[in-house]
Amino acid sequence: MYHMFIFFCLLHLADGVKRVSVMEGDSVTLHINHTFNDRRDYLRFLEWVGPQDTPILTLFLVGEEADIIYFDDEIFRDRLQIDNQTGSLTISNIRTKHSGLYKFQFRFFSESFNVTVYACLPHPTITRYSSSSSSSCSVLCSVLNVSAVSLSWYKGNSLLSSISVSDLSFSLSLHLEVEHQDKNTYSCVLNNSFTNRTEHLDITQLCQDLIPCCGFTEVVIRLVVSAVVGVATVTMVVYDIISIRAEEKNRRTSRSVIE
Repeated sequence: MYHMFIFFCLLHLADGVKRVSVMEGDSVTLHINHTFNDRRDYLRFLEWVGPQDTPILTLFLVGEEADIIYFDDEIFRDRLQIDNQTGSLTISNIRTKHSGLYKFQFRFFSESFNVTVYACLPHPTITRYSSSSSSSCSVLCSVLNVSAVSLSWYKGNSLLSSISVSDLSFSLSLHLEVEHQDKNTYSCVLNNSFTNRTEHLDITQLCQDLIPCCGFTEVVIRLVVSAVVGVATVTMVVYDIISIRAEEKNRRTSRSVIE
């Protein structure tokens, strides 16, 4: 029975952790749900502990007079602000290195926050990879130095392919082959669980010098027409030459008869 009691206590503590997500560079406030009793809590000693159980500040409050001690000034320099009335903590210009578990402690009351700071995502880059054939174009969507993200190709709203990377920093690239005459909308999307970046594919602009001017049948027709025109032109030239020579011969004959 005792072990079961301990289990439920631990389960309650685990479920009591609040999860907070924020983008790098933004501000986040860790709100404390506690109402202070002015008479009982005239003397207050509040403490905030950061990631890896590192103390970050304590607040000793006598009435309205507050004395704040900052412990890790190198990491949280000029970023922390505490509400004297509630104990809520605000972290401004937060960075990815500030991710972790934060704990608020006041007498027998405590609250925990699991803060995840997401790095700002770069825009994916779409480049031409190669020409697979006279009718298709291969493109590559790439992104550098990212972690905990997925890179995906979409045709309209339909997912075509995707690749993911975990916590380590990687460079990702994803291949796509499209037809020159394809009129569908393609987009490359980089996303994490908090936000995304999208880059649209412009087939005409990216594969412009690879797009054939016409189909095979049209090419054959143009060649035949060009050949016919060429033969007709040569025939006319030959006919003109023969006609000119015939006229000159007739003139010479006429002069000989007159003489």
